[in-house]
Order: sequence, then C-alpha cells, then structure tokens
Amino acid sequence: MSDEGPEWFAPKRYGYGAGPPIAWQGWLVVGAYVAVIGAAAHFLRSRPIEIVAIIVPATTLLLVIVAKTTRGGWRWRWGKED
Repeated sequence: MSDEGPEWFAPKRYGYGAGPPIAWQGWLVVGAYVAVIGAAAHFLRSRPIEIVAIIVPATTLLLVIVAKTTRGGWRWRWGKED
C-alpha cells in the first residue's frame, strides 16, 4: 500500500477511471451502493423524484470514494506501459 491512502480499487488498464475492487473495503462500498439504490427503487417505486434525489448523491459519493481509493489515482492509461 502507498502512503497516499488506502487502495481499494484497481485502475483501469486502458482509459480513465477505476476497475474492480481489490480489497474487501471496496467490495463493501460497492455493496452498500447497490443496497441503497435497490432499497430506493423498491420502497419508492411510485415516487421517481425521491428516487433521483437518493441516486444522485449516492452516485456522487461512490465516485468520490472510488476516485480517492484507486491505486495510482484516476488518470488516462494506455495499457501495460502505464
């Protein structure tokens, strides 16, 4: 692990962003996100505005966490040489 912080997600080999979780904490974050979205869809199925009001902040929070915990950070990658 680096001194920059936790490494919960692997970087994508090509392109920008993160790949799959590489630590249990990453899987926990993804599982919690799926649970929140699933619960919102189930319990608020007839209230689309409320569903969006939950999905947008939950997705924003997920992206911030993933960006901060991706090994090497988010940057453009060109394959094995990167």
